[in-house]
Amino acid sequence: MKRWAAALALLCAALQAGAFDLQGHRGARGLAPENTLPGFARALGIGVTTLETDIAISRDGVLLISHDPALNPDITRGPDGQFLNSRGPLIWHTDFAELQRYDVGRLKPGTRYAEQYPAQQPSDGARLPRLEELFAMVKTPGRGDVRLALEIKVTPTAPDETMAPEPFARALVDAVRGAGLAPRTTILSFDWRALQAVQRIAPEIGTVYLTIQRPQFDNIGAGRPGASPWTAGIRFAEHGSVPKMIHAAGGRIWSSQHADLDAAKVQEAHALGLTVLAWTVNEPAQIARMMDLGVDGIVSDRPDLVRQEMQRRGMALPTPRP
Repeated sequence: MKRWAAALALLCAALQAGAFDLQGHRGARGLAPENTLPGFARALGIGVTTLETDIAISRDGVLLISHDPALNPDITRGPDGQFLNSRGPLIWHTDFAELQRYDVGRLKPGTRYAEQYPAQQPSDGARLPRLEELFAMVKTPGRGDVRLALEIKVTPTAPDETMAPEPFARALVDAVRGAGLAPRTTILSFDWRALQAVQRIAPEIGTVYLTIQRPQFDNIGAGRPGASPWTAGIRFAEHGSVPKMIHAAGGRIWSSQHADLDAAKVQEAHALGLTVLAWTVNEPAQIARMMDLGVDGIVSDRPDLVRQEMQRRGMALPTPRP
């Protein structure tokens, strides 16, 4: 236990003191289909520090990669080659073999989703990957320094749509340990119950506390009575700030929606010993602002644009790993 705690402390210190953490969001969603093997390959070819992605579990217990608990009609075509007309099957309620019948290699034309990513190039035939396929990709020669940021996708307001947080955390930890990738992996979630479980069962794996405080989604609930269902019983009112909540939870890394950050929050987090990441930062002006604030890393759909700003500032660039 002491050895694991020491290893985690060294990891967090390295993240704070070392190179800027450029994370490819869902691979490189702005340039290639999200959460697909071609998308991860594109991010590696551009050169990122970390591949950020989302984990789901099928009915038959396969850990796979998907942002949404159900197949997303904006990116999914059925066995007939046609885009789904509505939300598809829940992954947790569907066997992996059935899920493999769906193509997730192209954006549905005419959707708002497609309008947001005009530079994305399709990769027809792409399927939801097994997590073990991503593990194999980052373990190939020449990629030994690429890190993984794996998000546990659970929702306290829709508990029947996914595996429960603790068994989900155990399944993911077992897979990471089995692949020998614990030193290169962090596990993140908006649902802090999952992170608390990881900290109990795998203190050697870093946890990343995801936050957002926007009208469309707020997992902190600063203005509401009681604790948010997302924060594992940790109340904003008792701590007065998000960095203090994360510190009280035993967290070392904070990943915030970029619009929620300002200089004072970043400084407070750093004073508490937290590493600060900003997501999802895609526009050049946003990228520059986050760097001006002093964040330790950026999660982006356009890692190529982050690299341009890093180069402009004379920062060390991650090596491309095609």
